[in-house]
This record gives sequence, structure tokens and C-alpha cells, in this order.
Amino acid sequence: MNDETNAGEPLVTIKKYANRRLYNTATSSYVTLDDLAEMVKQGTDFEVKDAKSGDDITRSVLTQIIFDEESKSGQNLLPIRFLRQLIRFYGDNMQALVPRYLEFSIELLTREQEKLRAQIEQAFGGDPFKAMEEQTRQNMVLFEKAMSMFNPFAATGDDEQGMPQSSQPRGGQSGAGKGESQDDLKSLREQLAAMQQQIDALAGRKKE
Repeated sequence: MNDETNAGEPLVTIKKYANRRLYNTATSSYVTLDDLAEMVKQGTDFEVKDAKSGDDITRSVLTQIIFDEESKSGQNLLPIRFLRQLIRFYGDNMQALVPRYLEFSIELLTREQEKLRAQIEQAFGGDPFKAMEEQTRQNMVLFEKAMSMFNPFAATGDDEQGMPQSSQPRGGQSGAGKGESQDDLKSLREQLAAMQQQIDALAGRKKE
């Protein structure tokens, strides 16, 4: 394998036999693809060799692990568009550049993942799903409030003086009403600006 092993940890050799069984030479036990997937997640590096020929078949086994993971419901990481584009690169004159580009991209994501998690926690709190749900609810309230200010038929009933709204002077809203509408619009703009800052913090800081 070309991957770097963890410091101080020897590379584990997995042998694959003709019956498709996998044998971990480090633990002297048979393992499954799920076991190998767990080893990858734990940072244990291994190579897989054909027990008969001695050929390195690590790539094909890792590909099989990915295939199995993608087959599980809700586990999809590879978009269809990405897979189609990847297939197009086979035999293309850019094929030699693709592996290094993908390695660089995934290494960058790995280095930045903790920073991204911290930014999400800072923006949404300890429970991002609950915070996003609350933010959505607040956004709906603001949206409905903004729409009511521009809809002359949104409010119904009598005004504070007991006069039907249709009997109000044609000059439009009172001075107090205009002031409240302006304050509401200002509050709405501030909320939207705050939301935009959160989006910029998640999407833009990485470019700094």
C-alpha cells in the first residue's frame, strides 16, 4: 500500500483465500469486510494479499467495502454525478492526475473536519438539529410578519377605537403604525443579516 502507516504500528497483513474468507495474521483470526471497515475507521492500516498468488489486492477489497457501505440505506457518500464523472476519466489523458487530486482533496477535508465541526457548534450550539429547527420556526414567524405588513387585507376586525378597518382614513396607516412597520422591517433586515453572517462563517472562513 502507498498509504502511510500510523507511527509505531506495523502494517497488518490480511490474507484472502479462494473461499473468499479473510484472515488477519496479526490476530490469527478470520475477519469480515465489516471488521476491515472498522479497522479503517480506527486508523489501523492493513494490506490485503491473495493467499495463493501473494498479489496485493488491497484496492479491490477497499472498493468492495465502499460498495457495501453505499448499499446501506442512508450511508451514501458518493453522489451519482461524481461517480459518472469519475468513470469518464478512465482512459482519459487526465487519468494520471485524478488520483493525486482526489488524495489532496480528501486530505484537506480530513485536516479541516475538526475546524468545520467547531464552526457548526459555534453557529448552532450544542444541538445543531434542534437549533436549526428553532431557527426555521423563527424565520417563518418573521416571514409571516413581513408579509402581513405588505398585505392590506391580512388583519381583520376592529381597531382600538372600535372602528372597522375599512373606515380608517384613506391616508394609510397612522404615524404610530408606520413607525411600528419600519421597526419591524428593520428587525427583519437585522435577522436576515445575522443569518447571512452565519452562512458566510460556515462557507467562507475556509477560504481565509
